[in-house]
Amino acid sequence: MTSVFFADRNCVSQVGKTLFDHANMLGVDVPSSCGRMGSCHECVVEIRDGDESLSPPSEAESFLRDGYRLACQATVRDRNAGVAFGLLRRATRVLSSKTESAVPLDPQVRRAGDQVMHGEERLDRYRGRMLGIGLDVGTSTVVAELVDLESGASLCQAHFENPQRFGGSDVISRIYYDSQVATGELHRAMINTLNLEIRRMCAEADVSRHQIYDLVVVGNATMRELFFDQSVESIGQRPYKSEIEQEVLAGRRPNTERSESARKLGIHANRNARVYGAPLVASHLGGDVAADLLALDVVAQRETFMLVDIGTNTEVVIGHKGRLVAASCPAGPAFEGGLVRFGMPACDGAIESLRLVTKGFEYSTIGGLPPQGFCGSGLIDLLAELRRAGWMSEKGVFGDRQRELTIVAEPPLTLSREDASQLAQAKAANYCGQTILLQHLGITPAEIDRLYLAGGFANYIDVTAAADIGFLAPVPVARIVRLGNAALEGARQLLISAPKRRELLDVLARVEHVELETTPQFFEMFVDGCQFKPMVAELSADGPESA
Repeated sequence: MTSVFFADRNCVSQVGKTLFDHANMLGVDVPSSCGRMGSCHECVVEIRDGDESLSPPSEAESFLRDGYRLACQATVRDRNAGVAFGLLRRATRVLSSKTESAVPLDPQVRRAGDQVMHGEERLDRYRGRMLGIGLDVGTSTVVAELVDLESGASLCQAHFENPQRFGGSDVISRIYYDSQVATGELHRAMINTLNLEIRRMCAEADVSRHQIYDLVVVGNATMRELFFDQSVESIGQRPYKSEIEQEVLAGRRPNTERSESARKLGIHANRNARVYGAPLVASHLGGDVAADLLALDVVAQRETFMLVDIGTNTEVVIGHKGRLVAASCPAGPAFEGGLVRFGMPACDGAIESLRLVTKGFEYSTIGGLPPQGFCGSGLIDLLAELRRAGWMSEKGVFGDRQRELTIVAEPPLTLSREDASQLAQAKAANYCGQTILLQHLGITPAEIDRLYLAGGFANYIDVTAAADIGFLAPVPVARIVRLGNAALEGARQLLISAPKRRELLDVLARVEHVELETTPQFFEMFVDGCQFKPMVAELSADGPESA
């Protein structure tokens, strides 16, 4: 007789019982709203071991790829084999800090006597409060903030893994999944999870969801369009533009903003609440980087600056002498818990910092718990330490041609050559985005007056280690500013200030979008970027080899 495992918990497996039943025995809260009938699709779990010990997938699970099941449908049928599962919605480390700008309070939703108005439209009678939610929908993680629209104050936040990962770990995989496998399922997964978080935030703040009248969504083009249940197929095909961007280019729309009723999207808020989708920049560059520009007050910027918002899709923007150039870098999930065997998001038990000492590696984990894997900041530290010690070459080859290095003895956590290759490619995408934009403007890293780092990942990395492996441009540490969750701060500004929505459209009209793949020497630069070495400090217009 063996067990069913969830993280560090386990219970004796019982034949004929579902994973939902076993989750109850383990005290694990698996979401569901259909009475475990398989129709709500909220109880998706990841099978990490023992899939062969479960019943075959039911018709209700036909939308899922291998390795994922509905907890209410997957039944244990073999008591002699263990089963290990995990939730799609793990709580990750909350990045509550953000650089807040003083923005005059002038929200789209306002009170007129005992009425709640959205512009000239009456939404409701006044119920004692007017609330909004700002949402930063990333490919890997999602952050939501409940905001009081009458004071501009933040009431609470939620932070969780994007529940759409059963459709793939990057935007291209999710575009294919939504277009060819199960249209609409990724949208429903996001809304189902958001509704759970809305319920939790309202309970924490002691407010009613019926007092929520406005939501602002920022995210890359794919994440935003999936949120609004729009087709994303065109974003995955040349020229990689969303349908709404094509409509703007054809003159059929003035901009790429979206607005929809919360009720139509299935969001549990006031029945007349509105949802605003921040405008996109171009192609894969979305409303998240647009929100970043609000957060750093780009209108007031006079210095040469570089903004790097690091994630599954890294965005880079450089401002120089009145020009704004931007690019999207498809870095992939290697630094955010995907493609690396012992990689994981920034959850409890993740190694977040690491140093090589005489006796081996010293490390610290999130929450001070026993190590389970490496989050992005820990992986950057690990790569830099291996290079400094000469245990790994610039090309990711380990000493003595080893295929794998043991980093932690118990539990055994390793880094393989394959892992290093995945990390090298993710790093190269970030490298290319920064170097190509610098060359596009004809400037060098030395001319960057301020390097702004945005996002949860960037907030925790060791910038010296990142520069040592070529992940970041070699800008002096004194010039580096961590913005925290800049996209969420931009979403907050769009919530509490209708003029900021107009200002953002004016800013985006100035942005020059650079398509990395069409740049000469892109392939050579990407190959060079795959090496774990510092970025050349004096880049020339001819590429890294001639610098």
